[in-house]
Amino acid sequence: MTCVSEQRLVQQLPAVPFYCPVPPARHPSVEVLNDQTVRWMLQQHLDSDEHQLKRLAVCDFGGLAASTMPYGALEPLTLMAKFHAVLFSLDDGVCDESGATADLMAQETSRIMRAVEAPAARALGDSPHTTALRRLRLELEQYASPRQVRRLTEAMRVYTSGLVWEASWRRNPELPSLDDYITLWMRAIGMAPSTAMIEVVGGFSVADEDMQDSRVRALTEITWTLVSWDNDLYSRNKELLRADDNLNLIDVLCQEQHCDPRRALVQVVAMRDRVMVLFDRLARQVLEEADDGLRRYVQGLGQFVRGHLDWASICPRYSVPSSPRAAPGGWWKEQPADNSLEPLPIPTIAWWWDQLAPARGPVGAPTG
Repeated sequence: MTCVSEQRLVQQLPAVPFYCPVPPARHPSVEVLNDQTVRWMLQQHLDSDEHQLKRLAVCDFGGLAASTMPYGALEPLTLMAKFHAVLFSLDDGVCDESGATADLMAQETSRIMRAVEAPAARALGDSPHTTALRRLRLELEQYASPRQVRRLTEAMRVYTSGLVWEASWRRNPELPSLDDYITLWMRAIGMAPSTAMIEVVGGFSVADEDMQDSRVRALTEITWTLVSWDNDLYSRNKELLRADDNLNLIDVLCQEQHCDPRRALVQVVAMRDRVMVLFDRLARQVLEEADDGLRRYVQGLGQFVRGHLDWASICPRYSVPSSPRAAPGGWWKEQPADNSLEPLPIPTIAWWWDQLAPARGPVGAPTG
C-alpha cells in the first residue's frame, strides 16, 4: 500500500466548493429505497466486521441512487442501489483496506466476471461479493434487454480491470503518473456499470450507433472522470486518516508538478472545472440532434455528476470532524475556476476536446 508520513497525515486540506450547472433532482421514494437496500445488503453478509457493516449501513445508498437517477420505477432503481452497496463493500473490504495484491484481485475479479457473464454457472467457494453480484445479474434480466445486459457486462469488465490495476499501485511505494492515474481511476471508481444502468433505470434504449458516437463516448468518460475527481476532492482527508492512503489525484499531481498539496489542490480544482465546462458545452451540442433515447441518456449523465455531489455533501461516510472547514460560500459555487475550452495537456483525455464543434454560444449555462 502507498503510505504517507505522519507529516502528510496532518496536512489535511480544506473543503472546496464545486461548480456544477446541472440542476438538482431527487426521486420521491428515497426513504423506501434506502431501507430496502440496507436490509438486502445485511442479508448478503458482505462483511464479517461489525464496525464496517455499521459504516456501510449509514452510507445512504438509497440517497445516492435517488439523487443520481431521480427517474424510472422503484424496482430497477432499487437494483441500482443494491449494486452500489456491493461495490462500496467490495471497495472498502477488499480493495482499499485489506492490503489485497494485484494477484488476489485478479482472481476475485475473474470470479466476479464469470458470475456476471454466466450467472447460472454457480461455482464453489465464491465470495459473498461474487454471490451477491450473481443475484443482481439474474435480477437485471427482469428489467434489461439483451443489449443492455451486454452493455452492463462489458461495463463490469472495465470496472474489474481497473480494480486490478489499482491494486498493483497500492502495493507500490511510488505513485502512478498523472496520465495513468486518470485512466486507472475512471475505471476503478465503478462508474462504467453505473452509467450502463442509466437506460435500464430510465426504461428507455439507446441505439448502438449512438453509444459508439465519439462525442457520446467522450461524454460518458467525462462523467466517469468528473465523479472520480470529485470523489478525490472530498474524500482525501478521510482516506488519509482511515487507510494512510495517498493514491489520490491531488497527491499524484504533487508528484508530477513537484509542488505541495495546497498548490496541487488549486490546480486540481481548475482542471476539474475545465472538464465540467467541456461536458456542458459538448452535451448541449449532442442534444441539439439527439433522439429521445440519446437525449435521456445524456441528461442522465449530467444528473449523475450533480446527484453524486448532492449525496456526498451530506453523506456521513466522508465526514472528518478534524478536517479544516470549508471556505466561505459552502459546497457550491456559481462560476468555474477555469472556463477555457482548450484541451488539458493530459494525453489520455485530450481527445475529448476534439469532439467539440466550433463554439456558437456562451459557456456555463445549465445542461438540464
